[in-house]
Amino acid sequence: MNKKKGIISLIATAALLVLLAFTCFKGFGELGTGATRNITLGLDLAGGVSITYQVKDENPTSEEMSDTIYKLQRRVEQYSTEASVYQEGDDRINIEIPGVTDANTILDELGKPGSLEFQTMDGETVITGSDVETASVQSGQNSTTGATEYSVELDLTEEGTDKFAEATSANVGSQIAIIYDGETISAPTVQQAITGGQAYITGNFTYEEAENLASTIRIGGLQLELEELRSNVVGAQLGEQAISTSLMAGAIGLGLVFLFMCFVYLLPGLASSLALLIYTGLVLVILNAFNVTLTLPGIAGIILSIGMAVDANVIIFARVKEEMTKGKSVRNALKAGFHKAMSAIVDGNVTTLIAAVVLWFLGSGSVKGFAQTLGIGIVVSMFTALVITRMIVFAFYAVGLKNEKLYYRPRKEREPINFVGKKAIFFTISLVVIIAGAAYMGINSARGNGAMAYSLEFEGGTSTNVTFNEDYTIDEIDSQIVPVVEEVTGDKNVQTQKVADTNQVIIKTVTLDLDTREELNQALVDQFQVDESKITSENISSTVSSEMRQDAVVAVIVATVFMLLYIWFRFKDIRFATSAVLALLHDVLVVIVFYAAARISVGNTFIACLLTIFGYSINATIVIFDRIREELKLQTKTTDLAYLVNKSITQTLTRSIYTSLTTFMTIAVLYVLGVSSIKEFALPLMVGIVCGAYSSVCITGALWYVMKTKIGGKKAEEAKAGKKGKKKK
Repeated sequence: MNKKKGIISLIATAALLVLLAFTCFKGFGELGTGATRNITLGLDLAGGVSITYQVKDENPTSEEMSDTIYKLQRRVEQYSTEASVYQEGDDRINIEIPGVTDANTILDELGKPGSLEFQTMDGETVITGSDVETASVQSGQNSTTGATEYSVELDLTEEGTDKFAEATSANVGSQIAIIYDGETISAPTVQQAITGGQAYITGNFTYEEAENLASTIRIGGLQLELEELRSNVVGAQLGEQAISTSLMAGAIGLGLVFLFMCFVYLLPGLASSLALLIYTGLVLVILNAFNVTLTLPGIAGIILSIGMAVDANVIIFARVKEEMTKGKSVRNALKAGFHKAMSAIVDGNVTTLIAAVVLWFLGSGSVKGFAQTLGIGIVVSMFTALVITRMIVFAFYAVGLKNEKLYYRPRKEREPINFVGKKAIFFTISLVVIIAGAAYMGINSARGNGAMAYSLEFEGGTSTNVTFNEDYTIDEIDSQIVPVVEEVTGDKNVQTQKVADTNQVIIKTVTLDLDTREELNQALVDQFQVDESKITSENISSTVSSEMRQDAVVAVIVATVFMLLYIWFRFKDIRFATSAVLALLHDVLVVIVFYAAARISVGNTFIACLLTIFGYSINATIVIFDRIREELKLQTKTTDLAYLVNKSITQTLTRSIYTSLTTFMTIAVLYVLGVSSIKEFALPLMVGIVCGAYSSVCITGALWYVMKTKIGGKKAEEAKAGKKGKKKK
């Protein structure tokens, strides 16, 4: 890059920063129109619609309720991945959809849940709604006119596929009517036998007509018939203070990372900091463009991703320092640094991206929402590190900033630390922590306290609807009403919601027995002069259903398998993949043990926390493995394998410390300034970050070394022989 191009690049960088700042924060006040104001916020930040359905069937079974709740959950995710569906009482189902304010529109689009049947013209039922997996609108172009045409695509279950194949084979040229609540809503003619499990309903549909038909079919495929009991627009669960403090924490964390990078890496640190600002702006714009629902834990996730985005830059500039230590010029060191860091950055990010993709396709609810944010963060961070940072740092060099002192502080190369030699100590510490934690969980479970402190999302609880005599603000509810509820119930994780345009407040707590309910009612009457007749209570189910938990577990297992296969493919050695997965399991178990020991509430943020550690830990491990792989290519027959591993870990130690430190700083600020729900998310994350750094440095390399020298037949013997040859020499 010559001087002219360097100047142009710096001007382009400045222009991009200004454009992103204007786009994201234009009129950030109440009437703002920037991207930050248009991001869809979750129920906890902006409120939404709450709809309660009554089951028409008498005495529904728990299996029927569970199946209906799960199917509704998958359907309302079309509005938001953070939408939740849960049982209220014995025969009611509640749906909460964030980011919307018109209950009637949702009810119209969602459809009225009822009975759905596909019947031949002689009245024979071919399939029912439960045989339909989903229905969606598809668009295409008319081959003659070129006009856009809309159709409805049906995906059938395995059983429905067989039944529909038999029926359509016998009724080619005849109509099969779709009957909903006794009314024919469509009667398409069978053009040919449909055997593949997919059917298309065509006609002169407008998009609205096709979407209405699809939504009616979707909602009709339930085991139970439902009728609307009530619908409300509910306010945010958290006040403005919670949002403002979280945003302030993000800004402070970003500033600390900015200063840290500039201090440690000098001019390249400034380049990476500017790229980090661009990264933050791009993420906000993309969240807005793709209509990603953002909850308060989601904000924490973005703040966390700011720390993680530094990782690629740390890898690059640590390499640049190494090259300059060897005597290379600034220009050549920069080129070599970016080139040698490429494999570690790509492998680490692709491995985590694989997890995000699998979690997106197989997960549901908050898992799917987490996967969205994670995927966006990975792609944008790779782009900013490998393209934007590179462009800025080479532009600095091109405009004349070539002095070696601007890029590098001389230091002696560190002698390899004997991590492998202390492997028995490290393994013992980890085993003791995990075993002791498991024993503690068992003792708590045996005493009836529960192995972990499960929250409303996992265990369900009691929902109390109170009509107060005045309209309390969210902050007033937090400061005046919540402490009274906590004192009576002993629940430190009370959730509250306001019902729009009323004085009603919905209070969700752990499950309350009759005596505690009466005590709470009396406390509300005494403290706030509430009319007791205006207090109603119902038990509610967990918002994280057993099916959603199963989806999450399956998604994590499949993601782990694919990550293992990718690492195996890239490193040509199953032992790299196996030790990486074992270290990953180690980190997850330690965080679970911490949750249990500290009795931190296990809710939706628990899933997000574990998945964050899941991605963070594997990325750190890949960096060390990449260095071991590089050193293996240079080894001779007399190379001491233990020395090679120790050298690789020591060479990447700075990266491990700096990345962990920058990420830890952003989360620590969030913990100090955040509200209680954010503190419960931030604290185990900080533990996970420290644990991830520990396992990457002290566990993974040693695990690989043990497998390399103990497993693998001839290769293991060669590794041992190499070690002996080194000693004899």
